[in-house]
Amino acid sequence: MSMILSASVVRVRDGLPLSASTDYEQSVGVQECRKYFKILAKRLAQLPDRCTLQAGQYNINFISSLGVSYMMLCTENYPGVLAFSFLDELQKEFITTYNMMKTNTAVRPYCFIEFVCSSLCLTAPHQRLQPVTLSGIVSFVLSLLCGALNLIRGFHSVESLLQIYAFILQNDGEDFSYIIAFFLGTAACLYQCYLFVYCTGWRNIKSFLTFGLICLCSMYLYELRNLWQIFFHVTVGAFSTLQIWLRQPQGKSPDYNV
Repeated sequence: MSMILSASVVRVRDGLPLSASTDYEQSVGVQECRKYFKILAKRLAQLPDRCTLQAGQYNINFISSLGVSYMMLCTENYPGVLAFSFLDELQKEFITTYNMMKTNTAVRPYCFIEFVCSSLCLTAPHQRLQPVTLSGIVSFVLSLLCGALNLIRGFHSVESLLQIYAFILQNDGEDFSYIIAFFLGTAACLYQCYLFVYCTGWRNIKSFLTFGLICLCSMYLYELRNLWQIFFHVTVGAFSTLQIWLRQPQGKSPDYNV
């Protein structure tokens, strides 16, 4: 499993630790990497501003700027793009939170201990997806169109329901189930747009399940749509699912190595 194990903020000129997160992983390998942390902290002034140190099954990444270095320990399969994105966000947050003059005058270790601990609780940066293609843009627009059509039909059904509310009650609420189907179709189309734009866990499986929901809604609304309308919604759903599957996360990471 790829994950961030710990992070720390260190002053470059003397390696004074300003802040550090709690090490939740206490394995021998992690403890060994903590030794590399201390060694690197003393030599930051001699190293490039962006580096990666490979230590067995773990990677140590760090960036340095304005006399402060931001370091992190992660598993070796954690994407380098995400690692340095996390460090960039950590740097921005630290600069906007604290006066940098305080880092120069700090005399005791971990005087900003609360910073990294709270920052690691933030949502990890999203993994970048491959660039958007023309077909992907077309599928995105068509999904929005289908969602809008379902939404409009849903509101029209609500309006009809309000006008003949008494009749609906006598017929066991059959028309009300059509309203639910329209709104579920809208939600499914919008969720496909979300999956196309953002990288999430189980993304491909979610897209197939969403496409299945679109098919079920279209089948249930068979009496209210002609065959061409059903074909259009199902085809757009299938096309969007294909584009989600084709637009995979970027596999290559920047070549940041010591």
